[in-house]
Amino acid sequence: MRICDNPAMDVRLVFCTCPDSGSAQTLAHHLVERRLAACVNLLPPMQSVYRWQGQIEQAEEVQLLIKTCADRLDALMLAITQQHPYELPEIVAISPSAGLPAYMDWIRAQTREEH
Repeated sequence: MRICDNPAMDVRLVFCTCPDSGSAQTLAHHLVERRLAACVNLLPPMQSVYRWQGQIEQAEEVQLLIKTCADRLDALMLAITQQHPYELPEIVAISPSAGLPAYMDWIRAQTREEH
């Protein structure tokens, strides 16, 4: 098993939080069904502390880890903003610096539109 130092430069890991597991599951299914994401991991509820509209807030949230490709990122962000219950959803995309080539290929294959 080899790990690639030049992983899929086109693969992205997107972070997004949801207010509860129901909205997180709905969004995750929507993204995978539309092939905007190959996989979405829903992490257990966590506490978030943040400033919103001049106030310090604290809320329980579910973290989504979304695997996609760069060419699907704009459509993914649009789908999140249209489906998300928050006025301003967290959408932060990063590029991995390394990865298992076969897994990166799987992400690419799963985010291709069906013909």
